[in-house]
Amino acid sequence: MEEQVKKEAVSADTLLATSNKEMRANARETNKKALYSNAAPRKPRQQTEDEQNGLSSKLIGVNRITKVVAGGRTLRFNAVVVMGNKKGMVAVGSGKAREVSEAIKKAESDAKKNFKNVPISNATIPHRMIGKFGTTRVLLLPAKGGSGIIAGGAVKAVLELAGYEDVTAKCYGSTNAMNVVKATMAAITKMRTREEVARLRGKTVEEI
Repeated sequence: MEEQVKKEAVSADTLLATSNKEMRANARETNKKALYSNAAPRKPRQQTEDEQNGLSSKLIGVNRITKVVAGGRTLRFNAVVVMGNKKGMVAVGSGKAREVSEAIKKAESDAKKNFKNVPISNATIPHRMIGKFGTTRVLLLPAKGGSGIIAGGAVKAVLELAGYEDVTAKCYGSTNAMNVVKATMAAITKMRTREEVARLRGKTVEEI
């Protein structure tokens, strides 16, 4: 079969010079078959360790950092990454390096050391909460099913990777990406479900 395809490919080279459009089209198809028959089969892409563990990450932003030293100025990059499993675990990490790719890798490694468990109640947050960091304030409100996440980029990334599906958010003050992310993390890590509050008070859910 392979020898036949090669012969057809050789004859196709001759046919490409003809003025007949149909014959030229057939010649091109024959050449393609010959090339694909000799090509090595594609290997299936192997999943990374993070994908196997159900972890996803999003790059929030990359800032350039210039430092003045005796020899002149040195340029570095600071990357901010959010990582989560969309099932109640989320983390934020940052990394600095001279290359952007290296800074992102460092940020992901930093995030893996800081995972936090957050409460999820019917795909939304248990109650209203305000998170603060510096001059940034992030207000989070529960939303009805099907509303989706109504929030800005940095806040939305944190909520999505944490596993929330219906949340309304509003940011006040500084809109610095790192501050917004940290304020959002402060808000969702402080929240408690009704069951947790009842257990802390030594009461049943019905009593509170």
